[in-house]
Amino acid sequence: MLKPWIITQIGLKQLGNIVTPEEGIKLIRDELEAGMALPKCQQCGCMRSALDALAQQLPSIAGEDGRLLAEKVDTWSNQMKPVRYACLGCEYCYPAVVENVFTSAFPDTIFPSSMSCGFQTSAEDWPVVLGEYFVIDRTAPVAVSTLANTKLAEDLAKLKLPGLAITGKTETENIGVEKVIKNIITNPAIQFLLIAGSESKGHQSGNALISLAQNGIDEKGRVIGATGKRPILRNVTQEEINALRKQVQVVDLRGCEDPKEIGVQVKKYASQVNTSFGYPQTPEQEALIPLTLIDAANPAGDCSDLNCDCHTQSNAQGLTIIVPDTDEDIALDRAGYFVILPVADRDVINVEHYSYDNTLLHTVEGTNARSIYLEIIRQGWVSELSHAAYLGKELAKAALALKYGFKYVQDGA
Repeated sequence: MLKPWIITQIGLKQLGNIVTPEEGIKLIRDELEAGMALPKCQQCGCMRSALDALAQQLPSIAGEDGRLLAEKVDTWSNQMKPVRYACLGCEYCYPAVVENVFTSAFPDTIFPSSMSCGFQTSAEDWPVVLGEYFVIDRTAPVAVSTLANTKLAEDLAKLKLPGLAITGKTETENIGVEKVIKNIITNPAIQFLLIAGSESKGHQSGNALISLAQNGIDEKGRVIGATGKRPILRNVTQEEINALRKQVQVVDLRGCEDPKEIGVQVKKYASQVNTSFGYPQTPEQEALIPLTLIDAANPAGDCSDLNCDCHTQSNAQGLTIIVPDTDEDIALDRAGYFVILPVADRDVINVEHYSYDNTLLHTVEGTNARSIYLEIIRQGWVSELSHAAYLGKELAKAALALKYGFKYVQDGA
């Protein structure tokens, strides 16, 4: 019998030849029992997502073992507490192991996932997908991902290296990799992708990029050979992945965090191609799904019904509550989580709405915090009051960052 930790260390191809359905059921039960014994897992979107997926799929799996596991999953689901975080980035993730085992033991059955509406893209601007990138020369042939090292990207940008088109971090093995794909295939000038910096703990995004270039994805969207927790690409197509693998050579410089040494490598690869490319729109760019929703500012919104209770003052004496400082986490909405990014050159705030399996659900833009959070409420994308309060606070911070020009960093919930 495989020990659980071994599952995360070997590729899915080999795993599929080892784990039988009977072994898979037992391993899944053992992993879930261990995870559900931890308070953090009982409040994590990773565990909730895994339990929900199993609840949908187990009834279709014949056998007494599958039926008994379905009963246990129902019990564990009832023991779950309100989700307080999408993912804690734990070095060992029980739900991720469960998904890997299930995929190998039942190759004809797919874990359910939400439908994607796609990233916000623009046929006129590049990068076409928003993120924390530094664009040096969009006609240059080299892109550099610094993985988890944000400062390294800043240092490279300051050098203004000839031949460098763009540099930025890639922290996750799914959404981060997807954004790299979108931005590279929409710029035909880029022919080399250098992977430098340090790997993000647990996610192994550099490994995912290299494995993608070497092996592609399987029929379920999983990067073949990737060792991260969830190297599943839900927001890109097979055609886009094929375009990336055909267009660029991926160079493994992981562990190198010296800007000057990386600069030497940029010069080396830039010298191998003609950098006088135009910037035409490619077929891949035309195929990208456009923005789901762009919300302009709405200066209205005041209640015009004078008979409404909001115009009536209460005669009751208000109660003053003194609250202490607290480090208590926000109870995140099960409907998903938000990634907020101020876009200074366009003076807008961009907000991406994700499900807990990291599928992009919606994108919304606006010129001020109020117009965005009102639209999110109208769309029903947030229902947890604490999450709504957190979202309002973060949008206000993003608006201030745009107004005064300081760097915005989104707080954890």
